[in-house]
Amino acid sequence: MIELLPPGAAHVVAIRASGRVDVDDLQQAIDAIEEVKKTQPRVSLYAEIDEMRWMTATAVLRDLGYGLTQLGDLQHFYRAAAVTDRRWVRPIAQLESRLFKPLEVRVFATHDKEAAKEWVKHLPEGTEAEYSKAAPG
Repeated sequence: MIELLPPGAAHVVAIRASGRVDVDDLQQAIDAIEEVKKTQPRVSLYAEIDEMRWMTATAVLRDLGYGLTQLGDLQHFYRAAAVTDRRWVRPIAQLESRLFKPLEVRVFATHDKEAAKEWVKHLPEGTEAEYSKAAPG
């Protein structure tokens, strides 16, 4: 299951993944990312990975497919914070941070949730004017 969380900033997409994640859950997160991309010059991601047990095969394929479609658009992404105590997430995040520049990926322990929220809300240097123009309202 994927639950959308309050983002804390207009350029942030925040989710919580738990239990079994299926393709519909994943599509909800993808749709949220695409909506933010329409109004913000850069997008940051915040994900709490609680008791996530597994992803269905179709969800894994959809995740891979979406990721591949974004390779030419990586400059649109800024930061990704994963909040979890699951050890298997850290090596994946390190690999993604190396492979998908300029996206910066960090893993935070569950007890550092507030630090992760603050880190992911940070804007790239020199883009404050861009963000204020793009912010809805």
